[in-house]
Amino acid sequence: MSTLRTLEGKQIIVGVTGSIAAVEMVKVIHALRRRGADVRVVMSSAACGIVNPDALTYACGNPAMTRITGLVEHIGFCGDGGTADLLLIAPCTANTISKIACGIDDTPVTTFATTALGSRKPVLIVPAMHHSMYRHPAVVENIERLKQWGVGFIGPVIEEGKAKIAGTEEIVLFCERALMGMPLAGKRVLVTSGPCREPVDDVRVLTTRSSGRMGRELALEAFRRGADVTVVHRDTFPSITNVHAETADEMRDGVMRCLGNQGADIFVSAAAISDFAPVVFDGKIPSGKKTSIKLAPLPKLIDEVLEKYQPVTVAFKLGWETTQKAKALLKKGSVLVVTNTPDTMGRSDGEYIIVSKKGSVTLSGDKHKVAAGIWDALAAILKRSR
Repeated sequence: MSTLRTLEGKQIIVGVTGSIAAVEMVKVIHALRRRGADVRVVMSSAACGIVNPDALTYACGNPAMTRITGLVEHIGFCGDGGTADLLLIAPCTANTISKIACGIDDTPVTTFATTALGSRKPVLIVPAMHHSMYRHPAVVENIERLKQWGVGFIGPVIEEGKAKIAGTEEIVLFCERALMGMPLAGKRVLVTSGPCREPVDDVRVLTTRSSGRMGRELALEAFRRGADVTVVHRDTFPSITNVHAETADEMRDGVMRCLGNQGADIFVSAAAISDFAPVVFDGKIPSGKKTSIKLAPLPKLIDEVLEKYQPVTVAFKLGWETTQKAKALLKKGSVLVVTNTPDTMGRSDGEYIIVSKKGSVTLSGDKHKVAAGIWDALAAILKRSR
């Protein structure tokens, strides 16, 4: 996991209720602390029967709260002027959801929730239960009621007849989104990511060494900052809309469909889109024989996007001596051009040069850190243009 400290200085209260998914919370708490959060735990008695409070005490480095004492912990953390920045209830049972929606606070967790809602502190709920319980009309209505009050929900994974708790990465992402100020709230961001795979025959493909790591980090950072994010690529990223594409043609179709249907305020062209497509051999090219492959040039997707839709565009340019090519992309309408050399492909870190009309700046390090720097640079440009 990246060492970027996105939750530095933030205090998160984790409310744990009586779902078997409570056993996952040691990992979630560790992940939040790695991002810099100060984590405190409050548990219902049912949760204590599933996971020992000592385990969560160890995970967060603070004593787990299993009852409300004369110290009125719920007020000190989640009341008016309380120190908590966020109440995360994970896992949250159907019973607890319905109690919170009805203002019932007969467990330490529901008392913290009542207090947080009354003082207007952010609350995130992560349901976990059997699917039949999640579909119960009262539970459905109570979830909608809580959403109307501003409570955030991280939807479960529906499989094996269960509404399973969301993954650790997704929970951390939603916490970051809730606490990072959401500067991109209301913005639609469209990202292309990763390599394309152009078929050579029925077996082989022509591709690049791109791993898609930079596109992933850019997309997830946009989500953290509050954007509605869509990525066109061949992978699946958490918390965002994924549009599958293998080839350059599929990527073009996916991008143009997204732009034509819901549009995009910001387009980030981070994918290593194929410049050429082989003339496909019918069947399998026989082994052991000399073979030549004919390559047909492909049109530039970014040129088509800039000409037809003109979103705020961040372009990427790969190679050496790319300054002039970057300036050409700026003239065509890109706001930023990010250049890098092929040795960064497939790595978790690298060095990038961000070029704008105001000049250039070099960013290096983990691609999560670089992605945050790219969004910071774009935010500065958009602020100046207002």
